Amino acid sequence: MSTLLLRFAGPLQAWGADSRFDVRRTNREPTKSGVIGLIASALGLRRDAPLDELNRLYFGVRVDREGVLLRDLHTVRKDKNTSYMTTRYYLSDAVFLIGLHSDDEALMQRLEHAVRNPAHPLFLGRRSCPPEGRVCLGLRQMPLEETLKSEPSLIPPKPFKPGEPQRARIVLDDPHGTARLNDLPVSFSPYNRQYAYRAAREMWNTFPANDAHDPMLELGGD
Repeated sequence: MSTLLLRFAGPLQAWGADSRFDVRRTNREPTKSGVIGLIASALGLRRDAPLDELNRLYFGVRVDREGVLLRDLHTVRKDKNTSYMTTRYYLSDAVFLIGLHSDDEALMQRLEHAVRNPAHPLFLGRRSCPPEGRVCLGLRQMPLEETLKSEPSLIPPKPFKPGEPQRARIVLDDPHGTARLNDLPVSFSPYNRQYAYRAAREMWNTFPANDAHDPMLELGGD
């Protein structure tokens, strides 16, 4: 029983699930298809490789810092005389804790090694979104939900609210969940890209309050 933890942080991230044509949207948190795509890239898999083994992973994400939604306009030039505008959305300064769980210990060790030594560069949803800092946080010998709840926050407590507990949103795979998300990858082939629905649920996690006294707070500094 192992849970692989990943840290997704960077200036920009983009996790689209329903993008169409010239409008490229982003979800509020990483999609399962986006994370499976990152893992497949780390393993060096072809785009048309079977995904059954990776899709069976139990997936969850904890939102330690919600990103700020940004809209960017792109001019795409088709040829010398033709161009058109596209709209792309990003999350700015978001921080996520990703969990992937399986009872197959050999598989989890292989995935951990791949993320630490990726066959291809890793991106946070789009090639223009490289990760900042360490991505792989290692394996934990606990169930996914317990791991996401017990892992320390990836961001410092808010300095202007001493003693107030932090809260983080968690989205988990759950066969009995009421949410239906169309982000389970069936194929990444550029000629036949397909996705299926998965069931999930959302919950909140509360971190213990930080009661440490910081005298600099009295000066009103950052």
